[in-house]
Amino acid sequence: MCAVQPVAGTRVRAVTRTRSATRPPEVRGAKDAIVQLSRPGPHTVLRGDLGMVGIPGVVFAPEEGLGLPAVAFGHDWLQPAERYADLLRHLASWGIVAAAPSSHRGPLPSHAGFATDLRTTLDVCAGVRLGEGRISVDSRRTALAGHGIGGGIAMLAAQDRPRVRAVVTIAVAQTRPSALDAARALTIPVLHLAAGKDTVAPAAGHAEPIAAAAGGPVWLRTLSKASHTGFLEGVHWSDFVLSGTPDAKTRRLARALVTAFLLHHLCDEDRVDVLIDGKVSGTTLADRH
Repeated sequence: MCAVQPVAGTRVRAVTRTRSATRPPEVRGAKDAIVQLSRPGPHTVLRGDLGMVGIPGVVFAPEEGLGLPAVAFGHDWLQPAERYADLLRHLASWGIVAAAPSSHRGPLPSHAGFATDLRTTLDVCAGVRLGEGRISVDSRRTALAGHGIGGGIAMLAAQDRPRVRAVVTIAVAQTRPSALDAARALTIPVLHLAAGKDTVAPAAGHAEPIAAAAGGPVWLRTLSKASHTGFLEGVHWSDFVLSGTPDAKTRRLARALVTAFLLHHLCDEDRVDVLIDGKVSGTTLADRH
């Protein structure tokens, strides 16, 4: 069992299994939706260690709740899972169990091996009671996500997983096996958040062709001022070899967009639709075909 502990500084309110517990307030357009969904949700957040079940990594979850949605998140090249704690904690505050394995962090990672670890992480979330048995996940309400190569690996991991309902990539990078081939095979909704100033995995060679190859509904939204590493938090030695710097404004916008997409597709939430199909300041949504 993954032991989880309270996260300091998170708003305290008990979670129940009712749908209304995770519903955002009514919003007045995209600007208001960004404000609302970039803020922490109403749930107390607990943190746990995936190492207790044999995988290095972290898991964030609401304090309690049965039949919750869940997402497994893949890190980018060289990055520790800790650099995504802000996003994972945020999703948990909105009622979504969020876990990130920290395996395959070497300079030559196995993309296929990391995809297996992502699947295992999601299976652990769905198959193991968390928080002393007070937290459970509905395996039919799960998603995969990732940043950089972690986004491409999330595409790989989603193949042949009929219970996975959505995929989210952030500044996605091509992988081997091919994320492009995986995109063709997937028929579930996929959101690609691209970075307009990405010089590590430019959208023209990565997010755009992957989105164009989609076998199902796809959204490609570019954050105009974002760099590849703008989605990260904290400091890491890899900052010296990767272009860009962590950026609070980029993370804020990404938090809202990812939260909206997952709430819509995992919880059938309709109050956030403006952040899925609407115009959002600082972003460009590609035409959908």
